[in-house]
Amino acid sequence: MTVKILVAYDGSECSQRALWEVKNQAPHAEDKEVHIVQVASPDGPSTFAAVSNEIAKEMAATMEEGMEDIKRELAEEDFRVLTKVLAGKGNPGESICKYAEEQDMDLIIIGNRSLGNVKRLFLGSVSNNVVQNATCPVLVMK
Repeated sequence: MTVKILVAYDGSECSQRALWEVKNQAPHAEDKEVHIVQVASPDGPSTFAAVSNEIAKEMAATMEEGMEDIKRELAEEDFRVLTKVLAGKGNPGESICKYAEEQDMDLIIIGNRSLGNVKRLFLGSVSNNVVQNATCPVLVMK
């Protein structure tokens, strides 16, 4: 049986912990699949959808390059590793949940950067969005 784990990765310290927690979640599984997902979401208002899409594509390309080292390290631990950069608007949690559902993930591991109450109110918490909307279990790393 394949254990499929999605790690939401944004480069923060908490997402680093989420990435390495993967090793503890399926130590005895014969087939371990990890999807390292990043969401490229251009910040701020955008007048033209085409401009916003181009910015997201450029961000995605840059993020994809940075994930190769992580991919190699987990592959050495007998994990089949897939990396995916999603381009999206709005709260990245929506993109993460949609991807997890489409890929039939068993677990989502995500970091929590502990936004203050005011920032959380205006910006929304990605981890909270994932916890509230995911169709599979979610582990939040602090």
